[in-house]
Amino acid sequence: MGKFFFFSVIISIISGIINGKTAEVSAAALEESSHAVELSIKLLGSLCFWSGIMETARQSGIIEKLREILKPLLLLVFPRLKNEEKALGAVSMNVAANFLGLGNAATPFGISAMKELHRISGFSSAATAEMVCFVVMNTASLQLLPTTVAAIRLEHGVQNPLDILPAVWAVSLCSLLLGIFAAKIGFPKGERK
Repeated sequence: MGKFFFFSVIISIISGIINGKTAEVSAAALEESSHAVELSIKLLGSLCFWSGIMETARQSGIIEKLREILKPLLLLVFPRLKNEEKALGAVSMNVAANFLGLGNAATPFGISAMKELHRISGFSSAATAEMVCFVVMNTASLQLLPTTVAAIRLEHGVQNPLDILPAVWAVSLCSLLLGIFAAKIGFPKGERK
């Protein structure tokens, strides 16, 4: 991704020089950099708020209840986690955070879940079916409330930032189901690839 970003910037600068728009390219780069910092600070408030909500939910036992609700569904996708409570807990925390639209808050749970999946796999460097499926689930990210997208839309003056909910739900559900299906086909019996 870093290389892509680097080459995009270089191509933009070269294009600006060729078209005689060097001043406009420079002004846009400085202005958008400032805007990116402002947006990051605004999103940080939302991230801190929802991270606090997740921590409160964890300490109050709500996450344990949510894990029990999610357990039958997650065991359909991750049957090898039946006797792995720590791994199942980490996966369910990540899924719950993503479901609530807290992608950034879900990251620590995702790292923990991947470490647990790696630990129980017994493979030193190869991805297992569970690992691949977990990454697919995170990429598809079925969301009840896409809070980050809503915050960005609100920042850009959208009157009803959550009017995209039906589309988000439909696309997320389709991509999740197709992704899990593709992962299961690629690793039919959980073997190493």
